[in-house]
Amino acid sequence: MTAVESRMTAVESGMICAVAGQCQRDMRGWAAEYPGLFSAKPFDAALYSTLSLAMAFSGPWFDAKQLRMANKVCLWAFGLDWLVDYVAASPEEAEGVTRRSLAVAGGAPPVPGDDLTRMLADIRDELAASPSFPALGPVWREELRSMLEAMLLEWRWKTEGRRPSFEEYLGNADNLGFSFAFTSHWIHTSGPPAAADVDRIREASRAVQRVIRLLNDLGTYERDVSWGDLNALLLGATRPEVERRIAALAARSRELIAPLRPDHPEIAGYLERQMDFCAGFYHVGDYWGAL
Repeated sequence: MTAVESRMTAVESGMICAVAGQCQRDMRGWAAEYPGLFSAKPFDAALYSTLSLAMAFSGPWFDAKQLRMANKVCLWAFGLDWLVDYVAASPEEAEGVTRRSLAVAGGAPPVPGDDLTRMLADIRDELAASPSFPALGPVWREELRSMLEAMLLEWRWKTEGRRPSFEEYLGNADNLGFSFAFTSHWIHTSGPPAAADVDRIREASRAVQRVIRLLNDLGTYERDVSWGDLNALLLGATRPEVERRIAALAARSRELIAPLRPDHPEIAGYLERQMDFCAGFYHVGDYWGAL
C-alpha cells in the first residue's frame, strides 16, 4: 500500500467513524428513552460504540439516517435477548415476552409500562411508513417470529440442561437476530422489491446469519462459559472444526450474494461486509459489557 493509498483509507475510515459517532448518539438517546430495557450493567458505553461501528463499516455508503433502523432494531434485539436469556426465570415469563412482542408486531398497542413493546411499537410504526412495507411487512413479522421462537428454544435447552447437537444448534441460528435486523434495514433503505428477489435476498441473509452465529461463538467462548450460555465449542466441535465450517458457510454466502450485485448492490455489499466485519471483530472482542 502506498502512502497516498494509506491516506485515502484513513480519510474514508474517518468519515465512517464520524457516521458511527452520530449513530452512537442515537443509541444513547434510545437507551434513555426506554430505560427499563437498557439499565442492566452489560449495556455499557462500549456496547453502543461497537454496535454503531459495526453498522457504519458494513454500509459505508449509508448516512446515519439510513443506518437508523439497523441500529435501532439491533439494539432492541439486544434488550430482547437480555430479557429472555437472563431475566426470564420461568417458561411463562419467557413465553410472555414472545407473546407480547408478536402481538405488537401485528398491530396491537404496547403493554403499559413495558419498554420492550413500547420500543417495538415505535419501530413498527416507523417501518410502516416505508413504501416497501406493504411487500416486506409480512417478511418482517415472519423474521421476528423465527427469532423469538429460536430464542425460546435455546432458553429451554439451557434451563432443561439439554445439550443440542452441533447441527441442531446451527439450525437454530435465528436466535442471533441478524436476519430480523437486516430485514428492518432492508425495508428502511429500499423501495418495493420485485417478488422474485425477496426469496433470493432472504436466502443470502440467512446464510450470512449462520456464518455470524459461529463467528460469534469463537469470539465469545469465555463469556458464554461464565454466563452459562450455549456455544458451538461446548457441543463437541473443536475450534478448527468450527473454523472449517465457517469457511464453507462463508463461501456459500458469497455464492448467494454475488447474483444480487447487479440489481441490489447496496444490499449485497451490506451483507458481505457484515460478515467480514464480524470475522475481524470477533477475533478481538465482544459487544456485551461485564455482568
